[in-house]
Amino acid sequence: MNNIFLKSIVLLAVATGFASVAHAQYDNDKIVGQSNNYISTGIPILLIAPDAISGALGDAGAAYEPNAYSNHWNNAKLAFAPIDMAISTTYTPWLRKLDSEMNFLYLGGYKRINRRSTVGFSLTYFTMGDIQHTDLDGNDQGLFKPNEFAVDVSYSMKLSDYLSIGATGRFIHDDLTQGLTVQDQSTKAANALAADVGLYYQRDINRDQQVAGALTISNLGNKLSYSDDAAESEFLPANLRLGARYSYDIDEYNRINVLLDLNKLLVPTPPQFNPDDSTWYGSYDDMTDYRSTSSVMGALRSFNDAPGGLSEELREISLSLGTEYWYSNALAARLGYFYEHKTKGARQYLTLGVGFRYKKMAVDLSYLLPTTSFSTNPLANTVRVSLTLNFDKSK
Repeated sequence: MNNIFLKSIVLLAVATGFASVAHAQYDNDKIVGQSNNYISTGIPILLIAPDAISGALGDAGAAYEPNAYSNHWNNAKLAFAPIDMAISTTYTPWLRKLDSEMNFLYLGGYKRINRRSTVGFSLTYFTMGDIQHTDLDGNDQGLFKPNEFAVDVSYSMKLSDYLSIGATGRFIHDDLTQGLTVQDQSTKAANALAADVGLYYQRDINRDQQVAGALTISNLGNKLSYSDDAAESEFLPANLRLGARYSYDIDEYNRINVLLDLNKLLVPTPPQFNPDDSTWYGSYDDMTDYRSTSSVMGALRSFNDAPGGLSEELREISLSLGTEYWYSNALAARLGYFYEHKTKGARQYLTLGVGFRYKKMAVDLSYLLPTTSFSTNPLANTVRVSLTLNFDKSK
């Protein structure tokens, strides 16, 4: 196989932090359903927290207070946005010890149409920088720049004073190989269309306390195809997220938020092969049957297709827990924790962060600390920076 194609795939897997070492070390001696059975997808950057706010809260964001990043976490929140318009951007250096040119960029925002409706937009972009391409004999074939991006447009509307609904349309472009020929087979950029739907509930308990709940389904769309062979297409990272928030104003100057998110991929679980009896276990006859499954059917079957049954299905749910403290609505301190089962990716880490608000501008920073030796994440020991500009015509 062309070595530059291999490098691209390895870099992408490591860069997204979704391919753990544990997944590569499949132990056939373990009982089927209890060994590593990671669910892989195309363009996993769509699941990366794009902001330093939720990035400091253990990636909890579905029910966080509506802001310029709501287009990613839950489009329905936009209808409850407290000001008229906001624009945000985040810059994230990626695996700088490996390559100084790898970057993750995000640009998003919203604009209120009227008292009940809001529109939002976002751009997610990931680049690996320049990569030198050589053939199998080591001959120089020039430079190419693998990249991925997604462009979103959302609409959110209040159904009542406490409940809103949202919808998003998304165009996805994934160009890892830029037309390279791999094992005599031509490759191409993959394009897809996807949609998100969301619900958001927010209500005051009293003057000092507020609760919020959220449900969002994201990245439902056609599969990504990087060649003319449809059997090699990849699932989009379709995803179900449930979120909750509790907010308490301690006094005029001090406030706390506590958040919890539960997350599950709406992607089918691969079958597992047991060499002892030469049998595939799970809801699919083999990997060919698995790869030929449509996105819609895969999403519907993803709740009951794990080879290990219900216990394995439950292991596919990741948990995000975060807490935030505000002083005078100007300074924030954040702490979070993310947990993913060791057989489903093994990402487990603490997150820290701070936030600053001054007039129309907000700056947020986050930092990630892995808590296990096998937990891989490209943001480990990296500071992420987010900038938000708020425009409120009422002030």
